[in-house]
Amino acid sequence: MPPSPEVMAQLGGQKLRRVVYSEKDIADRVKEMGRSISETYTAEDDLLVLGLLKGSFIFLADLVREIQVPLHVDFLVASSYGAGTVSSGNVQLLYDPDASLADRAVLIVEDIIDSGNTMNRLLPLLAARGPKSLEICALLHKRIGALAKDARWVGFEPPKEFLVGYGLDYSENFRHLPYIGSL
Repeated sequence: MPPSPEVMAQLGGQKLRRVVYSEKDIADRVKEMGRSISETYTAEDDLLVLGLLKGSFIFLADLVREIQVPLHVDFLVASSYGAGTVSSGNVQLLYDPDASLADRAVLIVEDIIDSGNTMNRLLPLLAARGPKSLEICALLHKRIGALAKDARWVGFEPPKEFLVGYGLDYSENFRHLPYIGSL
């Protein structure tokens, strides 16, 4: 379904090629992922959900509401894109979580895994802090690069297009779209 004229006006003249995942597609998949995560962890795991900002914030908010075990939420900020549409390969950690990772089940929530550079850089840093377990949950996984540890939960394996919406951006635009589209 193409975006409405109102949404197109909000896009500042940029045109979406198509809607890749609708609001319903995303909501259904997030609910399934939350159910699976809930079956994996218990209250004794002391679950810490770490969202990678900025892209994961919408996905993370929806996901934690579907997880039915006690949890804490904190954030990381890492960047490898800048204003481009292709990862630069240079990952910068801009904000470190306040919460202790020691002896906790840590779940990293990412909006999209592209090249894997961000995860490959973050995982050793986080593992060195002594978590009981360290897993990845990604809404989208393009499976372009090799990961040191693959995502345990993946929402969708998207086409190799530049995607925006539902937290995904192009130069900080389009995060607010309630679906995922291709620019």
